[in-house]
Amino acid sequence: MISIQPVVSPDEIFDSMSSIAVVGFSPKEQRPSHIVGKYLMDAGYTVYPVNPGVSEILGHVCYPDLASIPHPVDVVDIFRRSEDVLPIVEAAIAIGAKTVWMQQGIVNTEAAALAEKAGLKVIMDRCIKIDHANLNS
Repeated sequence: MISIQPVVSPDEIFDSMSSIAVVGFSPKEQRPSHIVGKYLMDAGYTVYPVNPGVSEILGHVCYPDLASIPHPVDVVDIFRRSEDVLPIVEAAIAIGAKTVWMQQGIVNTEAAALAEKAGLKVIMDRCIKIDHANLNS
């Protein structure tokens, strides 16, 4: 497994975030994106599911893309293949997100560099749920 050290400390991000867009949030309960999204909701964060094939997940409106979310987003948590990340990061920049978080196994250095250049914090190849649980244990 590729191990990329975060550009910033995850706890630095947790201290400042309240809203999270989960891109690739699956309605299937056994999928990692569903488990993580539900965990974040249960932890008290405002979570915006993003999945163009679904209209609602866990009683929350599911948006087709980041641009459709009518509220500010602090963190864009990405559950997509590494090669699909660049347009998501471009959209995160366009909506004024503060952080891009690429889940465990997702690495795209070109997208990370673009996000950093635009002033966003970047975390790659780490699970937001695991880091949050570790910080709060």
